[in-house]
Amino acid sequence: MGSWQSLRSCSLSPPWLAEDEDDFLDSRDREEDIAKFPYVEFTGRDSITCPTCQGSGHIPTEQVNELVALIPYHDQRLKPRRTKFYVLVSVLLCLLASGLVVFFLFPHSVVVEDNGIKVVRVWFDRKNSLVVLTVMVTLRIRNSNFYSVAVTSLTSQVQYMNSVVGTHQMNNVTTIQPLSDKLVNFTVKSKMGGPSFYAYFFCTLSRIRVHSIVIFMRTSVKISYFGHITQSSLETHHYVDCGANSTTASGPEPPPATPEDVAPQKNSVRKLAVLQ
Repeated sequence: MGSWQSLRSCSLSPPWLAEDEDDFLDSRDREEDIAKFPYVEFTGRDSITCPTCQGSGHIPTEQVNELVALIPYHDQRLKPRRTKFYVLVSVLLCLLASGLVVFFLFPHSVVVEDNGIKVVRVWFDRKNSLVVLTVMVTLRIRNSNFYSVAVTSLTSQVQYMNSVVGTHQMNNVTTIQPLSDKLVNFTVKSKMGGPSFYAYFFCTLSRIRVHSIVIFMRTSVKISYFGHITQSSLETHHYVDCGANSTTASGPEPPPATPEDVAPQKNSVRKLAVLQ
């Protein structure tokens, strides 16, 4: 009973399913037949085997660098897209890189500022009528560059009454880091008096409590960076008490003096060092 039903169901299968199976088998047979024949080019009545791949459909590895492919003129690969966009972006990137290099490497100014006199020491040479004055000066050198600069030399000259009374020179002074400033201290020794003993007479006059004179200082600083040397000059005038030693404390300025503080200062005694 069961075998009869299965045979009946097979005989009742749809006809279109059998046609699809026949087409599939025919296509497989056709592909197998084509694979048995070598690759040929059909150029017309007579066909020849491809001389490059010899009908195999593959290019030999040893001939890869010797063969040239011919591409039609209207092929899309010969017309790259967005060319103007890529060129514009490349130009903008080059300009940006150039601007950054110029901004960071272009030399900026190195400012030399006077930071005042810190220490003044006075000696008197009675035999030669000389006033020996030693002054400690402080300079503030400010570096505005994005790289370090070296202070190669420092030269200072002291003048009194249009006469050079002292000079000082330093070499290989210091190195200043990028975008920073540094204080440089140096001492200049000056001698005033001699044939024109007005300075000696004025500084030793006991009837005057404050013996202030004006000295003129001309300072020259040479700065080196990237093999290039620049020079900055500074000219300043300073009031100096040539009758006593004095020291200016560094740091914040003291508060204003009150009347109670001024009275003891008027009675203070000035100490002098005299050279015999």
